[in-house]
Amino acid sequence: MNPTIDSMADQIAVVESAITSRMSARAFTQQEVPRSVLQHMLEVASRAPSGTNTQPWKVYVLQGASRDALVAKVCAAHDALRANPALVADYQEEYDYYPEKWVSPYIDRRRENGWSLYGLLGIGKGDKDKMHAQHQRNFRFFDAPVGLMFTIDRVMGRGSLVDYGMFLQNLMVLARAHGLHTCPQAAWNGFGGIIKPHIGASADEMMLCGMALGYANMSDPVNVFHTPRVDVNEFTKWLD
Repeated sequence: MNPTIDSMADQIAVVESAITSRMSARAFTQQEVPRSVLQHMLEVASRAPSGTNTQPWKVYVLQGASRDALVAKVCAAHDALRANPALVADYQEEYDYYPEKWVSPYIDRRRENGWSLYGLLGIGKGDKDKMHAQHQRNFRFFDAPVGLMFTIDRVMGRGSLVDYGMFLQNLMVLARAHGLHTCPQAAWNGFGGIIKPHIGASADEMMLCGMALGYANMSDPVNVFHTPRVDVNEFTKWLD
């Protein structure tokens, strides 16, 4: 055997495993994540490419009391919003994460994702109480001990969102390499007016997303849910 070839095969397997085992975990254990591990992952993730090396990411790490206080504030706002839907004007996202008008195939995939998850959890189509409670799990970081908030300066262009996505993917893949799981969360975006003062972000920063990070509770049935992917030939055009 050629040791160089064997080593390369092992490296490929490790990278592919980190990517393919990544999922949006929705239940975590209480096991703490050392700050040294978090700092190392953020340092490595920052090797993501960015246009002219602008490095547009800004990261806020919440643990312990700071995490718990933010959870309490946003969960209270989420409950108030349900009780009085007119408050929706106070909780607007600062950028359009989803399209204004849904069309196929995207609406079909969205529906499949939602009802597959709710079906697994035994939540029926009209069960608004259970839907609300499950949605609020986002604002509890799904019990993960680490909550991350990501912001970007408003002055940056839309291209920086591409750069930021590569940084986030780096972080999520690195988490797998360290035996951790993540759940990227756009659900937080409408609560930027609560989140930014809490984390000390300036008015010039825009909420990009949140993320739960920790050790997944693999005994919880919700973590059985893995989203499907379409065949490569459905999204690829081969030009010879």
